[in-house]
Amino acid sequence: MKATKVSMELGGKTLQFETGYLAKQAAGSVVGTLGETSVFASVCTADPRPGINFFPLSVDYREKYQAAGKFPGGFMKREGRPTTKEILTCRMIDRPVRPLFPSSYNDEVQVCAFVVQYDLINDPDIVAMNTAFAALHLADIPFMGPIGAVRVGRVDGEFILNPTVEQVEGEEINLIVAGSADAITMVEGHASEISEELFLEALTFGHDAVREICGLMDKLAKEAGRDAKTEYVAPEVEVHPIVDVVTNEYREKLTEAILTQGKFERSGAVRDLRNKVIAEHVAADDNEAREKTTAIKDGWYKLEKQICRELTLSGRRIDNRAPNEIRPIDIQIGYQSRLHGSAVFTRGETQALAVCTLGTLRDQQIVDGIRPEFKKKFDLQYNFPPYCVGEVRMMRGVSRREIGHGNLAEHALLAITPEPEDFPYTIRIISDILESNGSSSMATVCGGTLAMMDAGVPIKQPVAGIAMGLLMDEDTGKTVVLSDILGNEDHFGDMDFKVTGTGRGITAVQMDIKVAGITQQIMAEALTQAREGRLHILKEMMKAIERPSEAISKYAPKILRTKVPVDKIGLVIGPGGKMIKRIQEETGATVEIEDDGTVHISSTEGGDAEAAKSHIDMLCAEVEVGQTYMGRVVSIKDFGAFVEILPGQEGLCHVSELSDEFVSNVADVVKMGDRFEVKVIARDEQDRIKLSRRVLLMEGREGEAGAEAGGDGGDRPPRRDGNRGGDRGPRRDGGNRGGDRGPRRDGGNRGGDRGPRRDGGNRGG
Repeated sequence: MKATKVSMELGGKTLQFETGYLAKQAAGSVVGTLGETSVFASVCTADPRPGINFFPLSVDYREKYQAAGKFPGGFMKREGRPTTKEILTCRMIDRPVRPLFPSSYNDEVQVCAFVVQYDLINDPDIVAMNTAFAALHLADIPFMGPIGAVRVGRVDGEFILNPTVEQVEGEEINLIVAGSADAITMVEGHASEISEELFLEALTFGHDAVREICGLMDKLAKEAGRDAKTEYVAPEVEVHPIVDVVTNEYREKLTEAILTQGKFERSGAVRDLRNKVIAEHVAADDNEAREKTTAIKDGWYKLEKQICRELTLSGRRIDNRAPNEIRPIDIQIGYQSRLHGSAVFTRGETQALAVCTLGTLRDQQIVDGIRPEFKKKFDLQYNFPPYCVGEVRMMRGVSRREIGHGNLAEHALLAITPEPEDFPYTIRIISDILESNGSSSMATVCGGTLAMMDAGVPIKQPVAGIAMGLLMDEDTGKTVVLSDILGNEDHFGDMDFKVTGTGRGITAVQMDIKVAGITQQIMAEALTQAREGRLHILKEMMKAIERPSEAISKYAPKILRTKVPVDKIGLVIGPGGKMIKRIQEETGATVEIEDDGTVHISSTEGGDAEAAKSHIDMLCAEVEVGQTYMGRVVSIKDFGAFVEILPGQEGLCHVSELSDEFVSNVADVVKMGDRFEVKVIARDEQDRIKLSRRVLLMEGREGEAGAEAGGDGGDRPPRRDGNRGGDRGPRRDGGNRGGDRGPRRDGGNRGGDRGPRRDGGNRGG
């Protein structure tokens, strides 16, 4: 079996397409390779389902673990439901493809793709997009291709094509551009507050490469003998005569209904008028009742779309706004008292409740896939429940649309989140859309910014987002760019272009179109208008809250951070985790240590992070020779006592150093748990610490003698462990210490006339 292969150099790497060897029963199948990352994609078609009135395109993309030489994590060693990355790649394949089929084409089309091999260098998403586009181009279907896709990055001021996974991290620009040789069909990406001019330069750079990829796909089709396709003839649709009657008779009334102000009022007026038309023209006993009703509904939808477009192109939006006018904005900060940070952002009839929750290091999201496992410190989740549009439907989990919108908002805000060194918290934002009439993802961006500010997150700059629309008249070539589009303007329009950013520049973009493509001139106009709208929204946001709150919520965990030497990590953890468990049990705080020695200490209500930090700092403190420490006896031996002078650090106080007198039995002088001051007198080559109590006792006596000579001995301040002065308090063994010394432990007397020595001799005058 002979395979057809074509290749080209793209950004310093080889891009190759191969067909004719794998999956020959598919309508189109291709293996695409960039570097050593390979993706297989196939396209199959089926006859349309009876009565279908939409294009049933489905895309499935999978990243199989064996492509990277890995096993799936967890108990089940089989790939399960699609990951977030897989769903986002499915969307990026689907969105630029869908507008490139005839509007009347309703055949089933399925695109299946999976990663065959991953080199850990070249991201398979771009390879998957181009491979799927090539398979569509080979299939005998009315796909108006070819189209290609590239990722544009910028390193050291230079644009680069398809940067590596490592290069993408921390890049100024990460932009995916898809399009045909003539126009751009999709844009998706994020940036670090770049200007509109730089964004357009990146688009131009990417589109130039897309043209080359389209040429390679044409070459593949020609060499594989798949360049000749069956001409598609749109099926003839018989229009029922009643549609013309309805269109002519009710056009003016429908126009009035469309101009009704308010989303529900407008949709209600249009629906009531349509039902009235059906009641007037379709009798219940009519043999063609079902056929006429269906015809009226189809014709009514087309007429509504036509009127909305004509009104907008003539300069009149259905809610009477100017093309660049933003809907009224209402903001409430701190919606509930116990939430760490919250905001309700309302723009027109779109409303989002955004809640910011602060967590510890343990709360980070662990992401597993064919890439090496990593953790996310910032996570944003977007929910679009049915009640936000007044509907009833099953809630079966997160949709692809919700994941896509959440990813866009997350990248929009990621650019302005603080560095971990400046703000050690894990940040999670949940945006629940409560009302929707366009731009709900952009309301999420605005609400997310406000919620973080309310939570006291020291963001670099506030971010706002706006959705731009476009209407193009194919006959006249007239175009109108709309700011802050309504749901109807999105539904009946030709473009949905979302732009987010700060006052300094763009942080994220997402563009979808319903036409074959748009020019860069239109893109430039839309970007300029989007910047004006974004700055207006930012001003309204700053009226609600000027800067992040100075204090973190008392309901959020308290996080402290310290650093210990790497060679002390084991000391802090202790054998079997004994030491770190002890610290956590005693203080109620949570302690987490990173490999570089960074220690994160967190506590909620009832915990004491300060105490845990103090304990760790003492644990890692260096014992200094010549310094005095308050110690605790932890072990007694025949030759002396081991005394803990710092947490986890012990030294030996030899029997000869326990007292300034002769000690025959260590237990006679000290007991387990006794606390007293000791002085570090030496540290040997094996890092063993030698302690002395005798030295301090002798120093104390010399001080007493000097004080008595000066007549000031009686008023000396008390010692930390007892009294020091002219009249000494009783000794721990019951004897007296003072001017008139009491009997010795062995029964002898100590004083001017000293009693007999322990060995029978006399000590005294």
